[in-house]
Amino acid sequence: MNYALVTGGSRGIGRAVCVKLAEMGYPVIVNYSSNKAAAEETKTLVEAQGVACELLPFNVSDAVAVDRAMDTWQESHPDDHISVLINNAGICKDSLMVFMSDEQWHSVIDTSLDGFFFVTRKLLKGMISKRKGRIVNIVSLSGLKGIAGQTNYSAAKAAVIGATKALAQEVAARKITVNAVAPGFITTDMTKDLDEEALKKTIPSGRFGLPDEVADLVAFLASEKAAYITGEVISINGGLYT
Repeated sequence: MNYALVTGGSRGIGRAVCVKLAEMGYPVIVNYSSNKAAAEETKTLVEAQGVACELLPFNVSDAVAVDRAMDTWQESHPDDHISVLINNAGICKDSLMVFMSDEQWHSVIDTSLDGFFFVTRKLLKGMISKRKGRIVNIVSLSGLKGIAGQTNYSAAKAAVIGATKALAQEVAARKITVNAVAPGFITTDMTKDLDEEALKKTIPSGRFGLPDEVADLVAFLASEKAAYITGEVISINGGLYT
């Protein structure tokens, strides 16, 4: 059976993606770091779609933890295959660079960039051997245009964009696609402290996006219909930046 793994799948965009993949018929593995209660809520929503859901807690920025979790899962699923990977895990620790601490820099880079590397590297061999795979990396408007106060986040997401383009070329012949989705302002926990009314005036569409709208795009890229799309970065930002 082909499974989908969503890192950072317990809330926000990650949760919406989990539910959308479940609607497509994929059994879903929900990775989370610490918020088990939120992950359990996601599990309930996924199972309501009539498919299996498993919770898999590990820190994506810890290579040993990633390998251990993936090895344990595979040992208990000898006949199954993770054919869809959504690298969604990410954190924000905003600050002007002049005031930014080492911890703020490294924790954001480690989660987004190292997390992408450790999880994707672990699953690639299986995808290559099966000649089947969909990898979608959730990046950001911040990684395309840069946002003041987010040099760490912008750097992390821009790096994943570059890695997306390179990896896509490495594995295309094995029928594996690698794409990135770059949301703008989306209504999630990550944006709840922003001045939405002021920011909406800067967005041509006049509103924040919804997690389900991002999930619909991710689901398309994970589908067979997107077999000839790879190495792309697709923005979903209401026209804020093109």
